[in-house]
Formats: sequence, structure tokens, C-alpha cells
Amino acid sequence: MRYLVLGSSLRGLHDVARAALHDGHEVTLYDSENPGAPEDLVGRVDVVGPEWSDQLLDDVDRVVTTPWNAETRPPVSSALDRNIDVVTEASFGLERLELPYIAITGTNGKTTVTEVTTAMLVASGREAVAAGNIGAPTSSLTNDDADILVLELSSYQLRFMGRFDPMAVALLNVAPDHLDWHGSMEAYTAAKALIVNRSGPQAVVAYNADDDVVRSIADQARGTVIPCSGRRVPRGGNGVEGDELVIGGARYLTSVASETYRFNLVVAATLADAVGASSEGIASVLQSFSTGKHRRELIATIGGVAYVNDSKATNPHAAVAAVAEFDSVILLVGGRNKDLDLTPLVGLDQTKVLVAFGEAGPQVAAAADDVQVVERMEDAFVFAASVAEPGDTVLLSPGCASFDEFTSYEERGEAFRSLVEELEGVAA
Repeated sequence: MRYLVLGSSLRGLHDVARAALHDGHEVTLYDSENPGAPEDLVGRVDVVGPEWSDQLLDDVDRVVTTPWNAETRPPVSSALDRNIDVVTEASFGLERLELPYIAITGTNGKTTVTEVTTAMLVASGREAVAAGNIGAPTSSLTNDDADILVLELSSYQLRFMGRFDPMAVALLNVAPDHLDWHGSMEAYTAAKALIVNRSGPQAVVAYNADDDVVRSIADQARGTVIPCSGRRVPRGGNGVEGDELVIGGARYLTSVASETYRFNLVVAATLADAVGASSEGIASVLQSFSTGKHRRELIATIGGVAYVNDSKATNPHAAVAAVAEFDSVILLVGGRNKDLDLTPLVGLDQTKVLVAFGEAGPQVAAAADDVQVVERMEDAFVFAASVAEPGDTVLLSPGCASFDEFTSYEERGEAFRSLVEELEGVAA
């Protein structure tokens, strides 16, 4: 069998090439930006690029791809036109493993749920490893590396998922995102729905009881469904009552006030409980939980103004949820739009001042009556700091990707942190 591996320099794909060679297959590596191969693969694989030609698919039996390659454009669209089997790196890796696993997806919150679920299992004495979209590429893992995997799966990875047999899955939410990659909201939703539709009758399905789209998908589940909520206890499910998380027959105290993060914790505890985590392990993680970097992260309070880094909010759904957590917001939005409707960012009750930056700035301005448009994120910060008053929150929650000005949301968030720290030094 001949494999074509798309993106030779990207996450996990050298491991794919090594594994395919080990199994006796022929391998070609293609990369549009950095064609090449590590020293141990030189002479063992064909290396092509950077220009793409559909002729590279001649005699190819299988394509292994990464999220960088949209399903609507070559090379992937060309492979689909030829009815060539296409799988993601994550799927390829799972095929070679015999480990049980949990799978988690959603437009927002999946990294938090993956990390917390993994921590709960580790605290319960399990050798759990986070993988997929975070942690280790699945194709780099062996059966000796863990006794259970917790997989964060993006819509990209689910779109081309082959064999799929999870113990438990979670579908957190579905809102417009990555439409530039999938081509339509229908295609994006269908990719997310695969985590439920492809799961067998043995799987536990934790789902968002407060999301209409998710509920309609969960109705198709063949396994045991558990509705979850961050604001109530749904009938037959898990949720929140007062300051307690209700998970099955157990109750756990929480000091988390955010409805969004309460929901994430409910889902994580539901998944961990479903695969045998101890109540002590679950409780210990809940007690120590704090939001991660770039996720509604309070950097500093200066002169009565809070500066919050939510750079991880790369779509309007995430940004709107973040704004709802505060009373008086100077909201910094912008970056590179992903073919999404940005009007949800406009006119939010808690927003006192709206500042738009980057490529998406003019698009936000077209939807808003009152918006300050600037070129760069730094310009947005400077303006926000100049108009902020005690009691305000300057919130970087861009609702867009970072790739016009920055290489990642992490870099954007760190730039915001540096600006806050510089301002803090001046104020001191």
C-alpha cells in the first residue's frame, strides 16, 4: 500500500511515516512549506513539494492529513474526488493502539474538559494521558504509555476519523467556527456530530442539555446518554445545584462561579466517573481547579480596572460567553475572521466600549454603530486603557483567529500580558 502523508513537518506526521514503513508500506511525504524529512527517514521515503499537483495522488491508496489541509481544497478535495481513503493523524494512531479511550469535542471548552478529565483519572490512580489535539500525537504513542487515553478531537480530526470505538464521549457545544475549512455550517456540524453518530452502544455520551443543536445530535446516540448543565440539574443527568456539582449519586462542592466553567467541570466529572474514577480523585481536582492561561485569565487589576486575557476565544460564541461573566466591559475583538458572522460580538449588554483590531476590524465596524477601529492589538489595548474607569474590565476576547498578526492565540495572549505588565509598571 502507498501512503501519501500531507504535511511532513507538522505534528505527529513523521511518526505516521515511521509506523507505515514499519508495517511494510511505501510512503511519500508532501509539505507545501518545508519539504524535507528527518535524518532517519532520508532515503526511505519520497519527499515532494512545495508545489502541489494532483498527479501526486497517482497510485496512492491512503492519505494521512492534518488540520492544516482544508477538506474543501486540494490536496484533500482532490483525494476525495478520486475516492482515496483519507484519515487524520489522530485516526491513524488510534488504529494502531489497543488502549481504551475517551473522546471530547465541542466548539469551545474541549481543552479544559480534556485536561480536567485526565487529571481526575490520574488522581484516581489511573495512567491516563491526554492526546489528540493536545498532549501527545496519537501516532507517537504505544500501548505501554498509558492505560487510558483522553482525546481532544477537533472537527478537522473527526471529519476523517476511521475506526472509532470510545468508552465515553462528550459533545460540549456547536456554534459557527472553522467555516473557512469545512465550507458550510452544515458540514461543520456534521463533523462534530460524528463523535456521537460513530460511537457504539457501549459508549457513555455526555452532552450539553442547554444547547439545542447538541440535544438534537444526542437524540441519535446509541449508547447511554447523560445530559449535563452548568446552571441546573437536568432530568436524568448531571449538573449544578447551589454550590454543588451533582454527578450521579455524589455531590461535590465547587468555588467556581462561572457557568461556563461549571459546565466544563460537570462534563469532566461525568466522563471520569463513567470510566471508573474515584470520588476522591474527582473531588481533589475540583478543589484545586483554576482556569488555564489565555482563558479568562486575570492578569492584573490596575487603578480599579481588571485586565483579563481570553485570547483562547477564537470565535464569537466563546467571546460572547466571556463577556457575560463581567458587568462593565471594554471589549477587544479582532484578528483574522474564519468566515464567521461577527455580529454576535456587537451590542452586548455588558459591553461599555467596543474596540476592533486587525483584519477583522472593518467587518466588526460594518456591523456596529459605535466601535473604535485600530490596526493592531497593541493599539486596541492602548485605547482601552485610556478610556477605562474603576470597575471596568478590559477584556481581550477576540472572537477571531490570531494569524493576521500573531502565530498563535498563545502568542497573542502573551503580548497582551506584556502590555498589562508594562502598564502596571508605569502605574507603580
